[in-house]
Amino acid sequence: MSQTYVVIMAGGVGTRFWPFSRTNNPKQFHDVLGTGRTLLQQTADRFEGICDKSAIYIVTSEEYKDLVKEQLPFLDDDQILLEPVRRNTAPCIAYATYKIAARDPNANIVVAPADHIILKEEEFRSTIRTALQATDSHDILVTLGIQPSRPDTGYGYIQYLTESEGSVKKVKTFTEKPHLELAQQFLDSGEFVWNAGIFVWNVKSINKAFDTYLPETAEIFAEGTPYYYTEQEQPFINKAYSQCKSISIDNGIMEKANNVHVVLSDFGWSDLGTWKSLYEVSEKDANSNSTDGKLILYNTTNSIIKTPKDKLVVINGLDGFIVAEFDNVLLICRKEEEQKVKEFVADAKEHGTQFV
Repeated sequence: MSQTYVVIMAGGVGTRFWPFSRTNNPKQFHDVLGTGRTLLQQTADRFEGICDKSAIYIVTSEEYKDLVKEQLPFLDDDQILLEPVRRNTAPCIAYATYKIAARDPNANIVVAPADHIILKEEEFRSTIRTALQATDSHDILVTLGIQPSRPDTGYGYIQYLTESEGSVKKVKTFTEKPHLELAQQFLDSGEFVWNAGIFVWNVKSINKAFDTYLPETAEIFAEGTPYYYTEQEQPFINKAYSQCKSISIDNGIMEKANNVHVVLSDFGWSDLGTWKSLYEVSEKDANSNSTDGKLILYNTTNSIIKTPKDKLVVINGLDGFIVAEFDNVLLICRKEEEQKVKEFVADAKEHGTQFV
């Protein structure tokens, strides 16, 4: 097989996870689950046995370079790709794939976000190997599909051809973040899976897709071929990003391409987008509370509580709440109203940028 490379996207801010996730220290750099490893470190660890550490690339914001180097000290500077501005996932992925192509035109590539949780890691590795085997010998774009448990409007939905043989299924339709009524129809049909946002492809296949569906993006990053792995790379990228439109890989390519396939997956996945999603995957006490901190609880149930370990917190009479404190910000909010967190962040800016 072709050599495998892993691209980890680690440039997001994770606003919905505020106040834990902040502009200067987003959630991917935190030990969210209390395992002793941050989400970024866990993501890199997950690919042990899949690729060499020298073939792991991190795409992140310029402001997070030091955090990445601190948490993944095995990386050299050529493996840390610094975006001058955020332009969604298509430019992020194009930068990484065109850079890798300059060194290895036959590369097999896995693209994964830095802030997902995978509970069954061996099952995950097995699924990735299945996808890599398929992309090594076929001109296809592969995504991993998760059986949906609710009509969530925050995910992309994949309809696949059920009659497809084997574990790599041909995709029929790809719909990014449908409205609630449509998501419910997808769920009821039993023909759809969530797009996990983890992709596998050969560099030739994805770059051909960029040429076809996002030709302007392809042209911008192809021009960088002489500059990748040189001192001229960052100045080129700074200019390139000023010319890029902001678009997701899902909207730009995956919804349009006719060679998309999906591997049906079951490895305990969560995109950890919100406090509620963290609550769902966390261990809970006898009163269905997920807790992290020095706590005394009375008559408190179905809540997620994450507070500093050097502060004693006493709570009485809460049911179904988020209580989260980090770096001089305390959030108390009903779980079912967690979508208001973005509003809270916008209003918190009026009290000073140090709070967001």
